[in-house]
Amino acid sequence: MTVAVGFFDGVHLGHQAILKGADAALTFRSHPLSVLAPEKAPRLLMDFDDRVAAIRACGVRDVKVFDFTPEFARLSPDEFLATAGISSSVHVRCGANWRFGRGGEGDAEYLRTRGYSVEVVPYALYGDKEVSSTRIRAALEGGEIEDANAMLGRAFSVRGSCVAGKGEGERLGFPTLNVVPEGLNVRLPYGAYVVEAIGRRAVANYGFAPTFGARAWSTPVLEVHFLSATPDLAPDSRQPTSFSILRFLRPERKFASEGELRAQIASDCEAAAGSM
Repeated sequence: MTVAVGFFDGVHLGHQAILKGADAALTFRSHPLSVLAPEKAPRLLMDFDDRVAAIRACGVRDVKVFDFTPEFARLSPDEFLATAGISSSVHVRCGANWRFGRGGEGDAEYLRTRGYSVEVVPYALYGDKEVSSTRIRAALEGGEIEDANAMLGRAFSVRGSCVAGKGEGERLGFPTLNVVPEGLNVRLPYGAYVVEAIGRRAVANYGFAPTFGARAWSTPVLEVHFLSATPDLAPDSRQPTSFSILRFLRPERKFASEGELRAQIASDCEAAAGSM
């Protein structure tokens, strides 16, 4: 049996290479740094349920999840292996930077000295540099969506629930589906994006809609205008919907007038249609 080990945040191209052909995967519910050094814990690319689903989508039948606690962190490498149920009869697949056990004392070579069969999967590369969750996070937060998606091997997605809007988009001639993002830890830049949902291309503004002053949102909202007819999702139904983020168009800003905003949205729609 082959067991893939790692945290797998984002389940990016490098993770997919580790998971390919594995019968089982071992991961943690929360990032180890959230216990070892909370101030250094990364903003995760996906929540726990989405991560497990993405691991399973790689063909892994059994996903073994452990809670990384202070007690777990104190386990020696051998105690870690016993607790995780990793015996020398299994074939272990991992990345080059995988460490385990107290103080990170265990690694692939440690396993080999104890008779384990271990395969260290080489890093996936993008632009001659190693693909990593850190690099993807930086690309997303810098608005480099196409680069992030290339490293993920799929479009970065945002999930949220539909909420009732204020009718501003409808009044401007661009009706929107308004979505409050859920479980979004990455700091996406506020602004206009090309997105896709339910198989339809759309333009979305993520932010507060500051042009409307007192009528602006108090928390960030994804206002989605579909290039074709808006799908039949009842506003304020709290129906969860997932949106693929395809491209960053421009930063959010406060326009001098609603007419100027209307012209910019029309331009954004043209840009989105042109990228299809």
